[in-house]
Amino acid sequence: MTEIKSICVFCGSANGRNPAYVAAAERLGADMAAHGIRLVYGGGNVGLMGATARAVMAAGGQVTGIIPEFLVSRERMLDGVDELHVVPDMHTRKRMMFEAADAFVTLPGGIGTLEEVVEQLTWAQLGQHKKPIVLADIDGFWQPLVGLIDHMNRQAFIREGFDVRYHVARSAVDILPTVLAAAGSNGGVAGDAETIAKM
Repeated sequence: MTEIKSICVFCGSANGRNPAYVAAAERLGADMAAHGIRLVYGGGNVGLMGATARAVMAAGGQVTGIIPEFLVSRERMLDGVDELHVVPDMHTRKRMMFEAADAFVTLPGGIGTLEEVVEQLTWAQLGQHKKPIVLADIDGFWQPLVGLIDHMNRQAFIREGFDVRYHVARSAVDILPTVLAAAGSNGGVAGDAETIAKM
């Protein structure tokens, strides 16, 4: 079993209306750095993306940014990250993020964030990976998505044996422990039991 060494964080390139979203990004970044877990993210310096990456860096952690060429000027790359990859397109970005990450966390965000996490949910549903996927449900942000997945189940569009596997963290302090606990139980990658016990 493999220890969680990196987490890909999907999140908005805006801060959103609720200050709790930025606070959650900053808490997650600090927690990841404190436990030696590398951040893999979209490479930008704006919104929750920038808040997460700056928090990791401020706490002495490592950051890998992956950004497509056409977003370089729009999302303003973050200087000082350990690794920054400028790639040709979104498909390359998402493939590299997947390959570099042991788990996925989704903070609040917009349609791009939704598309990224749904793709990972789909790949997991189809048996292409067993990496933990955690929705950071800050102040109930992801409840509409949880409700939609439940609705799909009730309407028999998610067949038996093809469950959509994800975990929900209800608060900022719960995000990293949820990832590590999920990693220890999903049979694909394992969390560090000592780290979990300390949190």
